[in-house]
Amino acid sequence: MYCSIASHVCDQLLQAGYQVRGTVRSEEKAKWLYELFDSKYGKGKFTAVTVPDMVADGAFDEAVKGVSGICHVASVLTFSKKVEEVIPPTVKGTLNILTAATLEPKIKSFVYTSSSTAALTPVLDKKIVVTKETWNAAVVEETDKNAEADPFIVYSASKTLAEQAVWKAVKETNPPFQVAAVLPNANYGKILQPGGEMSSSTGSWPVMLFNGDKTPLNFPPQWFVDVADNARIHVAALIDPSCNGQRIFAFAQTFNWSEVLDGLRKGYPNKHFIDGIEGEGHDLSEMPNSDAEELLRKHFGKGWTTLDESLKENTATLA
Repeated sequence: MYCSIASHVCDQLLQAGYQVRGTVRSEEKAKWLYELFDSKYGKGKFTAVTVPDMVADGAFDEAVKGVSGICHVASVLTFSKKVEEVIPPTVKGTLNILTAATLEPKIKSFVYTSSSTAALTPVLDKKIVVTKETWNAAVVEETDKNAEADPFIVYSASKTLAEQAVWKAVKETNPPFQVAAVLPNANYGKILQPGGEMSSSTGSWPVMLFNGDKTPLNFPPQWFVDVADNARIHVAALIDPSCNGQRIFAFAQTFNWSEVLDGLRKGYPNKHFIDGIEGEGHDLSEMPNSDAEELLRKHFGKGWTTLDESLKENTATLA
């Protein structure tokens, strides 16, 4: 569970003084969270409710009772190439918790964790100007035509369609609470569960490179955000009325793999690292990310965490 966005959102909310109720697929998956948060914040501040299947009708109805805000971070991360295995459950799970929110009168705010892939798939060395109205239509068209597709395309389409479903439902039902979406790119940063399983989290990429694994080099250069900054933006989106109806782009800084490896070398000058890719290019996409940084400064007194800082946090337990 490297750089789990959900666990960091819980951590930031607890730091801010809120009581937090999380959802997990099984009691076993909550054990490390209780150990971590009970030791940091005291028993009773964090609790977990088991929701074994987010697609089941009424899956979140009990879990949301009595809460005042919701961050929906869950998604299907199997990276299956089969469209039916990823897109329908991602959309249904998202609409299930949004529906549950409308049944709880205490809800004041709902935040959906979307993805950079809901807006675009970057193209190396090509300038793409993204606005708050930009959607990744190409991946939706691809999965509409085919029952199977590249796993990353299927995942991207699932995030695009789930976020669109949120805004469609909001427009149709006009819920009595504010709604925002946070769109993060690759998350690096502090690992809250040292020794946890390697996962599909992008936070596993620096760990792999630290250990000499070249697998991350197969992924294209893109933007990144420190996972704690991403979580802080979620907190701000929950509590700041200016976020109502907004798509908030958690994009801190671009990177390519040579820059990531250089950052690791700065952090660990006595360790040998593999070489980067010569002439690999850059993500030149222009993102509407200034309001996200303004939220960080307004509520937390600091802007973006730099790539080098985040990489050092990401690998701190490995040195």
